[in-house]
Amino acid sequence: MKTLTGGLAGLVLLALAGAASAQNAAPPPASRFDPRAAFAPMTLPGAVNSYRSASGAPGPDFWQNEPDYVIHASIDTATKTLSGDEVITYTNNSPDALDVLWLQLDQNIYRPDSRAAAALPTRGRGATGHTDGYQLDAVEIEDGGHMVAAETVVSDTRLQIRLPHDLRARGGRMRVHVRYHYTIPTEFGGRTSWGPSPNGDIYDIAQWFPRMAVYDDVRGWDTAPYIAQEFYLEYGTIDYDVTVPADMIVAGSGELMNPRDVLSPAQNARLAQARASDATVMIRTADEMHAAQANGATKTWRFHMEHTRDVAFSASRAFLWDAARINLPNGRTSLAMSVYPEESVGAEHWSRSTEYVKHAVEHFSQYYPYPWPAAINVAGPTSGMEYPGIVFDGPEDGGAVLFWITAHEIGHTWFPMIVGANERRNPFIDEGFNTFIDIGESDAFQNGVYGPKRDSEYAEGGGNPVDEILPVLADANAPPIMTPGDSIPGRYRHPVTYFKSALGLVLLREQILGPQRFDRAFNRFISNWAFRHPTPSDFFRTMESEAGEDLSWFWREWYFSNETYDVAVTGLSYVDDDPTHGAVVTVSNLDQMVFPTSLFIVLMDGTQVRRSLPVETWLLNSSTQIRLDTTQNIMSVTVDPDHALPDRDRSNNTFPIPIEVPRQPARH
Repeated sequence: MKTLTGGLAGLVLLALAGAASAQNAAPPPASRFDPRAAFAPMTLPGAVNSYRSASGAPGPDFWQNEPDYVIHASIDTATKTLSGDEVITYTNNSPDALDVLWLQLDQNIYRPDSRAAAALPTRGRGATGHTDGYQLDAVEIEDGGHMVAAETVVSDTRLQIRLPHDLRARGGRMRVHVRYHYTIPTEFGGRTSWGPSPNGDIYDIAQWFPRMAVYDDVRGWDTAPYIAQEFYLEYGTIDYDVTVPADMIVAGSGELMNPRDVLSPAQNARLAQARASDATVMIRTADEMHAAQANGATKTWRFHMEHTRDVAFSASRAFLWDAARINLPNGRTSLAMSVYPEESVGAEHWSRSTEYVKHAVEHFSQYYPYPWPAAINVAGPTSGMEYPGIVFDGPEDGGAVLFWITAHEIGHTWFPMIVGANERRNPFIDEGFNTFIDIGESDAFQNGVYGPKRDSEYAEGGGNPVDEILPVLADANAPPIMTPGDSIPGRYRHPVTYFKSALGLVLLREQILGPQRFDRAFNRFISNWAFRHPTPSDFFRTMESEAGEDLSWFWREWYFSNETYDVAVTGLSYVDDDPTHGAVVTVSNLDQMVFPTSLFIVLMDGTQVRRSLPVETWLLNSSTQIRLDTTQNIMSVTVDPDHALPDRDRSNNTFPIPIEVPRQPARH
């Protein structure tokens, strides 16, 4: 081997050359990589048909059934009981005649003999407790102009209604009447509960009315019992009213239809002011809250919401209320609102909540314009939960925590409230996709004052996200992303469903497709499936078709398995043992996962060179040799210099000696 310089530099280069020769003389490192398995043909679950196209879009015969609800509800604050009377108008758009209807009875999860009680002895924040669940006072159907008592079967959190005659296909319609009541759970409710506040109890009311189960082209009736792992619901129009003591404020999904009946003239004027204001406007002040009295009187709050799968509300005499305008694409507006008790007031606490809601909705509307007349943040006992148009967060939250939780919960508007995937069976499209977009919101708000956000139990609030995922990938017991939600153990729910799923989209955008191709395909998936029910395969097919890339290898390794990744620089030599004739670098894939990556080369004179290695590098072999047309000695070669890939062993990424590599800025 020739050297270009003498003295100390020559000794260094001779040492490097010796290291290179020794490495090349050694046997190649053992590799688990099998190209045939990595790039084998892959058949996605769910066949292409006239309902779901090969491009991932809804097919020409795609259909969805529609339930529309009219609900009258009231809360008895003495007994902590909610009573309801609902009428469901159910339209069967499917090609099948239906002999039964299935409804979801989520409140039955709190019964001591529920399946959830067996699967999850503790719920919510670890508290235990029980209620009697739904008490069905009457279930009737309209048949031939008459009300007829329905033949029903209650099975855990499901209600089957056996119809006297089939509901005809492609447009058949039927009305179902249900009267019911239940005891509102306390803190053990987890996702719905009531709790005390110094100025009055707060009621966070969700999953509060019997809702239609989904009948779809994938499973027919999807009747998975409610075990506390998310939801799957149909879209329709919901009109509902809530009667409460007259000193209480009700914040609910949708549009408040009778503000003049429930608010004072001054409050109505402030509400009108907020609709035109980018700054937060107080609607109900602390003085008004303290002065409010019920004296045995009640008020009925009426709401209307379209294109929604659910509604929720919160009620309390303790609430203060503020609001501001949300500016949406195409000149549309909505209203950001927050309700919270007096003890949550503060410049770094809930007094900024509406500011956070407004910014998050405006930011996320780049994916799909926010569709509803209001977006509400509630400070109450049910912390960290989302429903269409309304989210529940903790009264004690403040600073970065309040911002992060608000952005994440509001982000659920897009996944799964707009894109209505079956989050009970495929929670990654819910939590993972939302985590992916809410990390961007942390970067966007006030130049990243609350960023970077990391959704990982390993390094919350900082660190390299691809390094943070390594313990998950290395854990042989960690379930694949595609595992159904109820089967994911609690300790893996966050790392796999949220973090690994979100990081997969980051890798797909930044390392595999690039922002230009990814962004168009991702937005097309959202617009194609807004207010519809996509499957994971619809997402996979959309990304491939729109981006123009066969991604079977990525779906297999990241979503369907729990493989690891280890790529190493395993050799460096010069052509004809002469640096002026060029060099050959050997790179080896030692584990089963593959990615496109890059090489960073530092030459003797300090010149820096980058070379891209596409994923096809590994199509046939576990090792590859890259010819470098250099005319001088090489100081070092590094694979994945930006630490952009989840490499489990970075000690073998640089040859022959590690050096500090200048990082490339992330692409956005």
